[in-house]
Amino acid sequence: MSDPARPGLHPAIRQSLRDARAGLIGRRSFLTRATALGLGAGGACSLLGLTAAPLAAQTAANAARRGGRLRIGMNLRPQKDPRRWDWPELANVCRGWLEYLAEYQPDGTLVPRLLESWEVSDDATRYTLQLRRGVRWNNGDPFTAADVAHNFARWCDGTVPGNSMAGRLNALRDPESRRIRPDAVEILDDHSLRLHLSAPDITLMVNAVDYPAAIVHPAFEGEDPVANPLGTGPYLPVWHEPGLGAQLVRNPEHQWWGAAGGAWLDEIAFVDLGADPSRWLAAMRAGEIDMLDETAPDFVAAFDALDLRRSETLTASTLCIRFNQRIAPYDNRALRRAAQLAVDNAVVLELGYGNRGAVAENHHVSPLHPEYAELPPPETDPARALVELRAEGQEDHLFELIAADESWQVASCDAVAAQLHDAGIAVRRRNLPAQEYLAGWAEFPFSATSWLMRPLGVQVLNLAYRSDAPWNESGFASEEFDSLLDQANRLADADERRLVMARLQAILQHEGVMIQPYWRRLFRHARPEVRGAGVHPMHELHLLRYWLAE
Repeated sequence: MSDPARPGLHPAIRQSLRDARAGLIGRRSFLTRATALGLGAGGACSLLGLTAAPLAAQTAANAARRGGRLRIGMNLRPQKDPRRWDWPELANVCRGWLEYLAEYQPDGTLVPRLLESWEVSDDATRYTLQLRRGVRWNNGDPFTAADVAHNFARWCDGTVPGNSMAGRLNALRDPESRRIRPDAVEILDDHSLRLHLSAPDITLMVNAVDYPAAIVHPAFEGEDPVANPLGTGPYLPVWHEPGLGAQLVRNPEHQWWGAAGGAWLDEIAFVDLGADPSRWLAAMRAGEIDMLDETAPDFVAAFDALDLRRSETLTASTLCIRFNQRIAPYDNRALRRAAQLAVDNAVVLELGYGNRGAVAENHHVSPLHPEYAELPPPETDPARALVELRAEGQEDHLFELIAADESWQVASCDAVAAQLHDAGIAVRRRNLPAQEYLAGWAEFPFSATSWLMRPLGVQVLNLAYRSDAPWNESGFASEEFDSLLDQANRLADADERRLVMARLQAILQHEGVMIQPYWRRLFRHARPEVRGAGVHPMHELHLLRYWLAE
């Protein structure tokens, strides 16, 4: 077995390897840490005696067949500027022509895509990115380091409303202008550049694989990447209409860099049948679709009864039933804590998600995250809940819990409302069509939002609970929390980061920010001839790797 102290290995990777061999962290956690810091997937896997994911993918690619039309059942959203994407479906339909610097794999590794490799300094303040050679945009322009620099500048622009990438790249930004610092990006040559961070940040590469980080051409303007499909990928959109569907076809004018190992399909069709899973089941039975982007958990058994392949994975995706502290009386911590006391998260997992997951702890950091800190489970005491509300003079407050009309979210919120009612707390439920909910998801007083997995716990906290984060739907704001989060972002060693994370998780619990009942197991069903399309833990559709067997 390789020596973890060998020269050239990043110090944080050496420590992570020691932890993995001692059984202190899991395999996926080690692979995420190591590859995010620049170690190739093959090298990271070999340190644990594993077969590298890219090698397995290449083996599958050798058996792939070109041609065919794949029909995917997925709800579509109205498009907007990729850096403002706030739901994965927006990205998934564009993955045929918009690509990413790197890609997160189900085994936890980050593998290069438009990048060939990257290196991270020991103190995580310098990232050197090497671009893949031979890549061209579909208008014929060469793909260069200047294009990547342009995208970092776009991502860092905090003056753009809804740009969630800006808050993820604070170490590249000028706090006064809220834009990228002039000295943050150094172009070394046409195929390499160096990022100079003002403070250490170990989340940079995992943020660069998240779905709003699609690489766009410098000429891209406006809000709609479908209307202006400049990209490096092998497909082009023919049409796109939320509520109906979309169609992508192979671009015959574009020589795609990865043609030897992907883009097998001639055509990809998206079919949008709305939020009712029974319509998806009927469509699959009728032979109108070939696969789902995600199977609703309460319909897994029904799809299992058909002649389909099922893939599944436990993830750090979740449902957050949060109180909006910008709106009274949810600015009252005692009221929030009282509502939490009435709810047993295990009951919500059972009734709302069919026990197809794991119980969560009201702090949005998962045991799958490398820096997760184990804390005592949340207390449940329905009898005390009403006593606490009375002490605040809030015993007559009506909690109106709002959810999108997806079946598992409705069932989960019904389970929460039932427990509040049983505790003597006044509660009312309201479900909204998914599109209506998505239009106002950050503004509701008390509502439930689906959150996807991110590879690192600090990523989630930066996105959802930092005081000025665009996706901070709870309105939680704490200088102490922000300061601790800055500290956690600087710590490459996950063991050191876990000590800070324990304090961050405890703050979220203590402040009663949310009822977060469970971690989701995700499911996907597909016809037997659909290959390479297993469910992804971050709900990504890697369209360029799907193919149809005869």
